[in-house]
Amino acid sequence: MRKYLIAGLLVWMPLGITFLVVRAVVGFLDKLVLVLPDAYQPSNLFGFNIPGLGVLIAIALVLATGMFMANLLGRRLIHAWESVLARIPLVRSIYTGVKQVMEAVLAADAKSFRKVLLVEYPRKGVWSLAFMTSSDLGEVQDKTAADVVSVFVPTTPNPTSGFVLMVPEHEVIYLDMSVEDGLKMIISMGVVVPDNTLYRLKQQSVAAVQPDTERQ
Repeated sequence: MRKYLIAGLLVWMPLGITFLVVRAVVGFLDKLVLVLPDAYQPSNLFGFNIPGLGVLIAIALVLATGMFMANLLGRRLIHAWESVLARIPLVRSIYTGVKQVMEAVLAADAKSFRKVLLVEYPRKGVWSLAFMTSSDLGEVQDKTAADVVSVFVPTTPNPTSGFVLMVPEHEVIYLDMSVEDGLKMIISMGVVVPDNTLYRLKQQSVAAVQPDTERQ
């Protein structure tokens, strides 16, 4: 009975949680239809609401904003808008901080949250999963003897909180697992361990190449 109960939970729990999360996101975005004039509201046009219409409106709005920002006029307008926000003390701090984080994470050439690491934390001999956030640390690097990298050590099972550490690069172990696999391992409290088949194949290929190099 216990085996069958667990097997049933493994089927329904992920489905139920996924459904609740998707419904909450879609329900939140569906409120965007309120920006439409009353004459164009789905309930007035068709006599009923259309689930998911807010998602389409959000995607169209983001795409339109991106296309507008790609031209010179759009860049000038956003520059003028940011100069206005820069004069508001509290808004300036929040807006600038959020924008810098988004640019660092979403930029095509960004290095933030692209690598999974192992660092000795909270003490020597104890290893924690971490994500590399930056290798260009400015004043911090200038005042440290060794080359350091900035890493984020998330807490489990909530990876949105954690600690920012400046760790000497020679003490960091770079892992081949993806960021997604690293997050799965953290959220599951270490229960979900990524498959290391690709890592073993990589090691085998390296081992096969080394004898050929030595013979040459």
